[in-house]
Amino acid sequence: MMPQQSKRSALRAFVAASGLSNLGDGIAVVAWAWMASLLTRDPLLITLMPVALRLPWALFALPAGIVTDRVDRRRLILSMDLLRAVAFFAATTAIVLSDPPATPPDSREGLSGLFFGLMICAAMIGTAEVFRDNAAQTMLPSIVPHDALERANGRLWSVELVGNALLGPAVGAFLIAWVVWMPFALNAVLFLLAAAMVMTIQGNFRVERGEVAVSTNWRQELTEGLRYLRDAPLLRHLAVITGVWNLLHQMVVIALVLHVQENLGLGARGYGLILASAAVGGILGGLIAPWVIARLGPARTTQVMSLISAIAFLVVPFAPDGVTLALVLAGFECTGLIWNAVSVTYRQRSIPAGLLGRVNSIYRLLSWGMMPLGLFLSGLVVTWSEVALPREAALVAPFVVAGLGATLLTGLAWAPLARGFGLKTS
Repeated sequence: MMPQQSKRSALRAFVAASGLSNLGDGIAVVAWAWMASLLTRDPLLITLMPVALRLPWALFALPAGIVTDRVDRRRLILSMDLLRAVAFFAATTAIVLSDPPATPPDSREGLSGLFFGLMICAAMIGTAEVFRDNAAQTMLPSIVPHDALERANGRLWSVELVGNALLGPAVGAFLIAWVVWMPFALNAVLFLLAAAMVMTIQGNFRVERGEVAVSTNWRQELTEGLRYLRDAPLLRHLAVITGVWNLLHQMVVIALVLHVQENLGLGARGYGLILASAAVGGILGGLIAPWVIARLGPARTTQVMSLISAIAFLVVPFAPDGVTLALVLAGFECTGLIWNAVSVTYRQRSIPAGLLGRVNSIYRLLSWGMMPLGLFLSGLVVTWSEVALPREAALVAPFVVAGLGATLLTGLAWAPLARGFGLKTS
């Protein structure tokens, strides 16, 4: 058993490593999408870059769960941070050696080899993220007592949001407007630093044999995780709801790039500041989540947060300028973080430690695996809308579709959430 002081020290190092890696992720939020827009103006092609980042969730979420339950979770996190550092160094080298074209082509014709090289790097980084994030979520309960998980998760997400959505996008936007390869180079350094922080965490984070029957049959292990999720209706509902919500969220996120550039007339720095301003709402959500959950209860919290996020989805396409858009997104991110506090904490508490990696990965396959589809749908909606609408209107069409979808999702999820958390409705 890890001493209390060691647990506090381990938590600080764990949070610091997550903060550094999420700062890198935040820088990449701007860097990947903006870099794609410098190589092509085709909306569908631009979506392929973030799809390369998110598609690994659909491909590797299940293997990641099995691996997480078999190995030392700290070592897995360490190796994945190092892999991402290598991939970002490769991306930096590719950009330095191949300057982006002065005038991006409007179609696949004339697309440079740099575009496809960066997609390969993005796929490597996305794959490492799948294994790293699954291991991190399942490692936290080994560091923090179960009765302190809400507070620990709130602290962790607030730190992650400062890097991922507040500082990261602003830094990424400034750097890519200055030197296009600079954000990729900085990310390589940040992931090396994150790995160094993980190395300071002491202890064995491999699941003990006594906590779960050990099997060398991967199919049997996966079946155990699937069976557990099958018999847990609330977990299934949360996974599906989160998956659809993530699909709609990704439609909005990728559509923002061209909307901000062409409709609002803002550059990379303006785009980064919008994302950074929205992160303030997410940080607030992470801080107040324990207070909100304690007063509303988990059922009412998830219902109310889903309703508010649906309203925010609907308002996004009508935001007339960058300031209004940033305020709307701030409310949107606040509700999302509070929802996550309920969802993740419930998983960490309810799933046995020996199954947590597998069940968590299946859950995240259902929830995060929808992200690539949302990204791709966003590009398709713009492309199809341009047939009948001016480009200005076509660029906001994904926002409208996402808003209507979020409203429908809220209505369908209301009763299952109440039943799952045991909320009395009469």
